[in-house]
Amino acid sequence: MSIKDKCAIVGMGCTKFGERYDTSFEDLIVEAAYEAFEDAKIESKDLDAGWIGFTSSSRTGESMARPLKLHNIAVTHVENACASGMEAIRNACHAVACGEYKMVIALGAEKLKDSGLAGLPQPGGMHYIHPAMFTQFNAPANYALAATRYFYRYGIEPRKGKETLAKITVKNHFNGARAPKAHLRNEVTVEQVMAAPIIAYPLGLFDCCPTTDGAAAAIITTVENAKKMRNDYILVRSFGLSIGEGMAAVDTDYDWTHWEETIRASQKAYASIGVKDPRTEISLAEVHDCFSISELIVYEGLGFSEAGKASEDVDAGTFALTGRQPVNPDGGLKAFGHPVGASGVRKVFECYKQLQGKVDDPRRQIKNPKLALAHSQGGQPGAFECVVCITGLPA
Repeated sequence: MSIKDKCAIVGMGCTKFGERYDTSFEDLIVEAAYEAFEDAKIESKDLDAGWIGFTSSSRTGESMARPLKLHNIAVTHVENACASGMEAIRNACHAVACGEYKMVIALGAEKLKDSGLAGLPQPGGMHYIHPAMFTQFNAPANYALAATRYFYRYGIEPRKGKETLAKITVKNHFNGARAPKAHLRNEVTVEQVMAAPIIAYPLGLFDCCPTTDGAAAAIITTVENAKKMRNDYILVRSFGLSIGEGMAAVDTDYDWTHWEETIRASQKAYASIGVKDPRTEISLAEVHDCFSISELIVYEGLGFSEAGKASEDVDAGTFALTGRQPVNPDGGLKAFGHPVGASGVRKVFECYKQLQGKVDDPRRQIKNPKLALAHSQGGQPGAFECVVCITGLPA
C-alpha cells in the first residue's frame, strides 16, 4: 500500500540531546511527547495508539504507556537498530493510512550515557548475534574499511580522501553550532579534524559521532483531520525500507564502497511519488552520518552524487547550508549525537521544521523547501537496516 498523502504530521517535539545525567529514560519520553502535544494542541487522551523505537534502554510498549499514562491503548515497541525511531514513524503512518487509527504518536528515545559503555551497546546482548557474520563487530573498524576501500577504488590519495571526510565533519559542526538542541555546538577546522587522534584509520575522533541521550516524538493523523487542526501540517509522502542479508563478513567479493540497502530504500521511496532526479527534486536531507565516510557514501546511494564523484560535490560546497542541496542542516549525528532509537525521529523533526519554515535558528532555515528526505541506517556494512522517509508540503 502506498502511503502517499494519506497521513500527516501535526505536531513534533524534540528534547535537548546530550549528556542528560539528570534525566531518566522516562523523563526524556515525557519531555519529547509533551512538546509534541503542545505543538499539535492535543492531550494524551486524544491518542488512539502509539509506537516507540529504542534498542537497549527499556523493554516493551509499556515503556511509553507508563510515563504518558496512555490508559490501555495499543502501544508497540519496534526495534531495527539505528533505524528504530524511523521505523516507529513508518509503522504509525501505515496504521493511520489503512484506517485503523486516526491519531497516534510515534516516539524514539534512548538513554546511553548511563549505560557504562563508551560506545553503543549490543541490542539484546550477544546471545543472538550470528556466530559467523557478526564476529569481531566493531563499528569504527567496519566503516574505516569502507573508507580505505573507497579511496582505493576511486584512485583517491589517502590524505586527500581524509581531507574530504574532514570537510563533511566541519560542515556538520558548523550547522550544529547553530542548533540549540544539539549535543556538540562547537565549530572545528579541517586542520583540527585532520590532526585528531585516530580511532580506526583513516577515521579520527572528529569523524565519529558521540554517544548521547535524547528523545523525539511525532503526532500523526489523517490528512482530513490535519486540515482541521492546522494550516501548516506536513504530509508524509513515502517510505522505503531495505534490510541487508549480512554477507559482508563472509563474501570475499563484497563491495564496501556503496550501501545497497540505502540504494534500494531510496529507490522505493522515490518511485512511490515519482521522483526522477533526487539531485534537483529533494530540497534537503537528514542522513545517517555515524561516521563521516557514511555520509560520503550515502550521497551516492541517495542519488545526490554520481558514484565516485561525491568528493567533488563536497569540494563544491553542494551539501552546505548555502549549497544546492543542504544535507544535515542541523548538524546530523555528528553534532546531535546518536541516541540510537531517537535519531530517526529527530531527523524527521528537522525536516518538519524546515518545511514549516520554523527552524529554531533562522541561520539554518533552507529557502522554499518542497521535499525533505530523512535517512536512517542501522547495523554495519552488508547488514544494514535502512529506512528512507520523504515528507513534503501540501499542494
